[in-house]
Amino acid sequence: MSADVTWGGGRRRPRGAAVPGPAQESVWDYPRPPRVERAREVVRVALGGVTLAESPRAWRVLETASPPVYYIPRQDMRVEHLEPSARRTSCEWKGRAHYWSVRVGERQVREAAWSYPEPKPGFEAIRDCLAFYAGKMDACFVGDRRVIPQAGDFYGGWVTPEIVGPFKGEPGTEFW
Repeated sequence: MSADVTWGGGRRRPRGAAVPGPAQESVWDYPRPPRVERAREVVRVALGGVTLAESPRAWRVLETASPPVYYIPRQDMRVEHLEPSARRTSCEWKGRAHYWSVRVGERQVREAAWSYPEPKPGFEAIRDCLAFYAGKMDACFVGDRRVIPQAGDFYGGWVTPEIVGPFKGEPGTEFW
């Protein structure tokens, strides 16, 4: 990717960043620090023929250069399929993340989801919610649109047709 250029309102965008069309959102218009907002549609996560989560009350976290990450309230998921992991990471904005593996029958997907049991101020809405890596699930949906996982194995954004990038995690984005 070429060097950054100034684009609209003094924001920095990489050369070649898509300009959003009608009813589209550019990840380059998302804020830093991130913002939490209510998802506008039902989100759904499936693995092994089981709907693990389906929620009209999910939250999405919007952060510059990443597709939205959807956080689903635990009361809207099949928690019997969740197994805590020992893995922990830290986010400068949200706090300390705890990871979860998912088991459906004999199939186990390690560290397929994460949560912030004690989120930092500004992110209290995602307490008692989990986010799933779309690439580790059989299918994830926002409304009736099947999600494409954000590239790479670190970020957990969900790409839908109305979200335009480029996105962190794609080749050439290592130094953003």
